[in-house]
This record gives sequence, C-alpha cells and structure tokens, in this order.
Amino acid sequence: MLNYLWAGMILIGIIFGAFTGRMPDITNAALDSSKEAITLCITMMGVMSFWVGLMEIATKAGIIRAASRRIRPLVNFLFPELPGDHPAQEHITTNIIANVLGLGWAATPAGLRAMDELGKLEEDRRRGRIAGPVRQRGVASNEMCTFLIINISSLQLIPVNVIAFRSQYGSVNPAGIVGAGIVATAISTVVAVVYCKMMDGKRRV
Repeated sequence: MLNYLWAGMILIGIIFGAFTGRMPDITNAALDSSKEAITLCITMMGVMSFWVGLMEIATKAGIIRAASRRIRPLVNFLFPELPGDHPAQEHITTNIIANVLGLGWAATPAGLRAMDELGKLEEDRRRGRIAGPVRQRGVASNEMCTFLIINISSLQLIPVNVIAFRSQYGSVNPAGIVGAGIVATAISTVVAVVYCKMMDGKRRV
C-alpha cells in the first residue's frame, strides 16, 4: 500500500510540474535529493556503527547481561505467563535495552529472535508441553502482542536517529530533542503498558 501511495504522490508531482512549467525544478529537486540521501546514509552509517559497536562492547563486557538481570522483574511483569527460563527472555531484555538507548537498528535482530522464540512457545503450548492459553495458528499470543506494542511505543533515553538527522541538516543543538523525546516516549510507553494489561485480561482463555 505504501508503495502505491509513494508512487501516486510522485506521479502527481510530475504531472503538476509538467502542467505548470516547473519540470526543471523537479529535475533539480530530484538530483539534490539524491545527493542528500547519499550524504544522510553515510552520516547514519557512521552514527549507527559507533553505537552498535558500543553495544557489542557492552555485551562482551557483561554489561548487557547484568542490565538484563536488573530489568528481569519488569519483563516478568509485562509477560507474566512467559516461563522464566525461556530463551525469549534474553532476546526480549536485549531488545528493550537497545530500544531504550535509541539503537532501533541494533534492537531489530534481538526482536526478530524474540518473536521466533515466542512462536516456538506457542507451538509448545499447542502440544501441551508448556501451560498457558492455547491459540490457533496464525493468531498472535498475548506475549507477541505485548512485545510488538512495547516496541512501537519504545521508551528512548537517547534518540540516536533523530539526533543524527538534526545534525545532518545543520541543527545548532542536535541533542536538544533529548528531553522532549524522553517525555514523549515515556508517556507512550506507559499508555502502551496500560493498554496491554487491559487487553491481556480480555484475551485470556
């Protein structure tokens, strides 16, 4: 659907430019935008390499594992029916930590692995190996829905991507968005947790 929307907007812009005699402006804008896109990609690559490198160092130093133990009570609160020794626990905590640090790209692999383990958990429930609500194949579990919503709300202490964008486009204070970002994402995360808990109770079977 997004592909159709983008293609439609581009086509409308070209047609409008043709009828108003602004085709040279469209051509110049396309060339300038292409150059900016390459520059932005290089900037983002450097920023993300730096933060992902720090994340890897923290993982090898045991900092991530220690932080995971610290937030284990939070994970148990968000996912009360998730077995404590389940492999999804580690991936969920890693994903949450990466998101809090604003490392959305670094959080993606852990998020995918967590979803895969939650899918295996559902299979184990269907086969009677683990206790818990059993749902049909193709229906997301409570844990899957909660994990997805928490990722979307995504509390962030350091919005790395936004800082990089602001720096790329000449902001005097690229990190000036940090305070507002913390407030906005904190509110969205609280609302997400409340919503998950309300819906979690309704979806129990």
